Amino acid sequence: MSKLQKRLIGQIGRASKQFDLLAPNDRVMVAVSGGKDSYSMLWLLRELSRQTPFPFSIIAVTLDQGHPGFPSAMLRDWYTREGFDFRILTKDTYSIVKQKLPEGSTFCSLCSRLRRGILYTAAVELGCTKIALGHHRDDAVNTLLMNLLYGGSIKSMAPRLVSDDGRNVVIRPLITCEEADLAAFAEECAFPIIPCDLCGSQEDLQRKRVARLVDELAKENPHVRGNLFGALSNVIPSHLLDLSVTRTNSELPTE
Repeated sequence: MSKLQKRLIGQIGRASKQFDLLAPNDRVMVAVSGGKDSYSMLWLLRELSRQTPFPFSIIAVTLDQGHPGFPSAMLRDWYTREGFDFRILTKDTYSIVKQKLPEGSTFCSLCSRLRRGILYTAAVELGCTKIALGHHRDDAVNTLLMNLLYGGSIKSMAPRLVSDDGRNVVIRPLITCEEADLAAFAEECAFPIIPCDLCGSQEDLQRKRVARLVDELAKENPHVRGNLFGALSNVIPSHLLDLSVTRTNSELPTE
């Protein structure tokens, strides 16, 4: 086991304890898109399951959404060769998205909503207690800035949350892992990466712009990403414009 793999497993293990991600006898659906992050999450969770003092199981689930050229057979062969329990679901959401959105627009938002609904239902049918998504520290930081700059809200990605319908618990085991480490690990393991441009949709330009901004700031100050991530757990509501806090403070007696 390489030093990088040991570090990543350690980070996932500590995140699990800190945010209550994994519990005894969990059956975890690992959502595998075919990108570096989800492959790494699947591999690392299996290694972690061999080290934890309590048992939990994983099942890899990939959704074939009908994108032209999606390599289902290649994925099936890889899962089988590596000994993973897996399911490949087939739902043609690609055609739905193409019909609903004009040519040249970004498909990502609608596509992800459709994908999420299908995975949530599959998790219930497969008897899974958790759904693991492959978002990492950089995703959390970029999402924080996206919401601040374009959404007018202070929020990011929760390490653990209950879905809106109450049926599923979603976890993000990689939440404290750096994207650069995951990229290096994926290369180290030679995962068969599936490109994210099969749909031909233009990537979210706002997200790309925010990522470039963070990259530029990090060149000047290497602590920028860590500081932004740390801010997510260092919230001081009394120094924000939260009306519920403001009203509570106004009811306190004055000196």
